[in-house]
Amino acid sequence: MRKTLFLFIGLGLLLNACNNDDDNGLNPTSAEVTVQNFMWQAMNEWYFWQEDVADLADNRFVNNQEYTEYLQAGGDPESFIESLLFAEDRFTFYNKDFEVLLNSLSGIQKSNGLQTFSVDLLSDNSDDNRFLFVRNVIPGSDAANQGIKRGDVFYGVDGVQFTSQNISDLLSPDTYTLNRGELDVVNRLVNTTYEEVTITKEENFLEPPIRLATTLDINGTKIGYLMYQRFNSDFNEELNDVFGQFVADGVTDLVLDMRYNPGGSVNTSRLLASMIYGTNTNELYIRQRWNNKQQARFSDAQLEDFFADQVSTGMPLNSLNLSRVFVLATGSSASASELIMNGLDPYVEVVHIGTTTRGKNEFSISLVDDPDNRYSYTPSRVDNINPDNKWIIQPLVGRNENSVGFIDYTAGFSPDFELREDVFDLGSFGDPNEPLLARAIEEITNVSSKSLTKEQFSKSPNEVIEIDSQERGIMILDKSLQ
Repeated sequence: MRKTLFLFIGLGLLLNACNNDDDNGLNPTSAEVTVQNFMWQAMNEWYFWQEDVADLADNRFVNNQEYTEYLQAGGDPESFIESLLFAEDRFTFYNKDFEVLLNSLSGIQKSNGLQTFSVDLLSDNSDDNRFLFVRNVIPGSDAANQGIKRGDVFYGVDGVQFTSQNISDLLSPDTYTLNRGELDVVNRLVNTTYEEVTITKEENFLEPPIRLATTLDINGTKIGYLMYQRFNSDFNEELNDVFGQFVADGVTDLVLDMRYNPGGSVNTSRLLASMIYGTNTNELYIRQRWNNKQQARFSDAQLEDFFADQVSTGMPLNSLNLSRVFVLATGSSASASELIMNGLDPYVEVVHIGTTTRGKNEFSISLVDDPDNRYSYTPSRVDNINPDNKWIIQPLVGRNENSVGFIDYTAGFSPDFELREDVFDLGSFGDPNEPLLARAIEEITNVSSKSLTKEQFSKSPNEVIEIDSQERGIMILDKSLQ
């Protein structure tokens, strides 16, 4: 199990591109506001909306005393950082322990491997008929080891029925016993049973990003299918191997399944885009947009990312050189998942099947209390972090535009073919009869699937809430800007 903190090539490397001429010179007169001081300084330096937040203005304070009084009045660290966020910011987050947050961003966290939909099956949306439908089980997890699979349903924990009020508490212990339900597909109901299954969360569990990669032969058409869970640069070589196999198999069409992918590494999105489209390193993939004080510091070469022809080890990139890709994406598809759709769009026909994506078009960096490194986290400088302050913030610091300048997709990308997952007919990943994949195959082959009907395409449960432990939209800039 790899536990490398893959995401955080330190933006301390920016020190070669930046200087301290714009240092605000503010220093608190009290040690009681160490955390708040770090948060304000880091946000003033990097936050994408720094100019739009009055309290983050460079001229906000006339002296150290006024600055200190402001920090003291800001309350606890969580309240203080929340007070600095711009109204449009939906995705900045933070943690009092930087190691915990960095691990979670790398796909390493305490987990039993269970990912579910919480569904209220009553038309009046009452709280006494809520169920957990399993949408995904991470391979190697305790949930997988206990035989839980996609499409299973549970009605409670230890005999206590799920409601919207108690569901989080019931699922919070490290170990709990689920009460299994039985699907009544015809009447779209769940019957209770006496069957139980106990699962336990594992510390430092790593979610592998490649859930499934296979080549389907549909009436002679070779279709590559990749269920991709997270843009994790620790697995770039494995991803390249997948495309090497696709090339060897003679794949002519690709279905990229990112329906539950919250994002991750910007560089991995660039590599994956190159594996899909091509390896011409003269073609622009994306361009960064920072706040005004940061944007002026960088050259075009530092701000621009071109398609790649090799992974970091120097291994040549395997590419399918496609002019069209089918993407399965939903409201759970965010950040780097949306980035690759936007970055490919000027070059490739991106056929989107599913529902509207989340709409997170900002990237973030990890900021810690290391002022000599402009507060940016760099693994080699972990000993320089203030030992009395382990807080970390993951603020939105910029946006990526594609090669034709399109950047604004905060409302998400709408599908070309809208198809909501039906919890009574989820199917199995990679199965040609799974509804979303079947729809893609239909478009590729121009042959209607006998297993699907128009009614199935339009079905959706009354209310669906995704239950995840730490799934967030994440797009991490992991590029050296020297």
